[in-house]
Amino acid sequence: MTDWQERLAKRLEAARGERPVDLLFRGGRVVNVFNGELTPTSVAVFDGIVVGFGDRPAREVADVDTAILAPGFIDGHVHLESSLLVPGEFARAVVPHGTTAVIADPHEIANVAGMQGIRFMLEASEAIGLEVFYMAPSCVPATPLETSGAELSGGDLEPLTTQPRVLGLAEVMNFPGVVHGEVGILDKLERFRHKIIDGHSPGLGGAELDAYLSAGIGSDHECTQLEEANEKLAKGMHIMLREGSQARDLETLAPLVNSRTAGRCMLVSDDCHPEDLLENGHMNRILNRAMDLGLDPVTAIQLATCNPAGYFRLRSLGGIGPGYQADIVVLRSLQPLEVEQVYKKGTLVAEKGRWLPTEKQGKCETQLISMNLREVKEEDFRIRVEGRNVRVIRLAADSLITGEEIVAVPERGGEAVSQPDKDLLKLAVIERHRGSGRRGVGFVRGFGFRRGALASTVAHDSHNLVVVGANDSDMAVAANVLRKLGGGLVVVNDGQVRAKLPLPVAGLMSTSPLEEVVAAKIKVNQAAHELGATVEHPFMALSFLALPVIPKLKLTDQGLVDVENFTHVPLFV
Repeated sequence: MTDWQERLAKRLEAARGERPVDLLFRGGRVVNVFNGELTPTSVAVFDGIVVGFGDRPAREVADVDTAILAPGFIDGHVHLESSLLVPGEFARAVVPHGTTAVIADPHEIANVAGMQGIRFMLEASEAIGLEVFYMAPSCVPATPLETSGAELSGGDLEPLTTQPRVLGLAEVMNFPGVVHGEVGILDKLERFRHKIIDGHSPGLGGAELDAYLSAGIGSDHECTQLEEANEKLAKGMHIMLREGSQARDLETLAPLVNSRTAGRCMLVSDDCHPEDLLENGHMNRILNRAMDLGLDPVTAIQLATCNPAGYFRLRSLGGIGPGYQADIVVLRSLQPLEVEQVYKKGTLVAEKGRWLPTEKQGKCETQLISMNLREVKEEDFRIRVEGRNVRVIRLAADSLITGEEIVAVPERGGEAVSQPDKDLLKLAVIERHRGSGRRGVGFVRGFGFRRGALASTVAHDSHNLVVVGANDSDMAVAANVLRKLGGGLVVVNDGQVRAKLPLPVAGLMSTSPLEEVVAAKIKVNQAAHELGATVEHPFMALSFLALPVIPKLKLTDQGLVDVENFTHVPLFV
């Protein structure tokens, strides 16, 4: 017999009761996601696999008489980079809260480092106590209106089609390209046609949605209205109900879930900021929110276990039953959901919110430094006056959507200048990947601070260096600090660094522990507010000012973008 056959033969003996099992969960109740019931029974585990129910001889017994056993939670769509943590540290953050598997889209790091970034994520997420599956990013770059660090064609992505942990093609954001049959996106769809293909089609409906789905796209996580979700579900899509740190749609979409539709729905986070992970947890937070909104507890758990496992064809995950991997969450309480212990493949990996493994998780030798730019000077932010009025980006409170204002330009010596007392600050996006020296400079209102500067290399989706400031001098200092750090977040005032968060991995992630990352992020936000910033999350707002796919006016290294017309527009009117 082969080694696999020998292992299976022993497992079958354990299942028949002819060999002691490795672990027996004695007593307790099991969340049976297959029939929707809470079943009082013992659970037997051998070689990391559930082999049956009921008492039997065991090498180890875990008495769980007053507890509830649930399958390990699965996040069906997440960008690990948004946590600012490398995969091993992300695992340490989420596994104690019951998450045992995630399906990640490495879209952010791919826009910085291309295939090298994707390979880094695959290597760094091996043997970390959390199963990390990936979807191949479909849109790198996201648009031609900015300069990313890579361009990935269907041919570039082809090697990922045979990678066991790559399940398919990630959110196809270029839905107009799909609808109108653009050759480049059709090539990617063909290469992944036998795998899962995730969608990203906010607001799409009618015949255009029909065309989009005809390409084999199976899911959507961008529904923000119940009517939209109902149409997409009725046409066969799996609906991902998103409740992340940035976008929270669960309250609106919860009425979608009923006894007829629950099997086509799943809970996802999309983006998890580090402070959210530390303070509130991960999928446990989303599950509690779903139950608060009226979802039956067992149904809610199905949306975070068997449903994503079924959609992504992960046969051994998502349930507690014979033949399923022993990813088991021991709960003190079902509603609210309180995690006591977490088992991964039958091994205890977390208890009472504490991560138990002590060895270093994952490989992070590759730093993926992507700060290919010369020293930034004050004159790089100077704007020669070319008219009386300028277009100004206007921040909107608690929204990624920006407005456009036409403002009489403040002038000094033939140059357009900031006017902090009127909440008019300079904004710049500097290309940091290719050494082109390209930069876009403009103005923004809504930050509120009257002195100093903020800079960040987290700037969706291409993650160029973005700087906002009350004066050119502090803007230059802030940009150069990040150039030397290899990326991150920084606050500068009067030429001095007031706070910083280094992100040396592609300018997106830190190798530090979660607690240190959160502490540093709190400090940079506090420092920004000490400058007078009125935005609750100034760096979050800054990161999306360079995203030219969300209206109305944005800035990239190539200049101002009118997103509604998908074109560059001049600064001066």
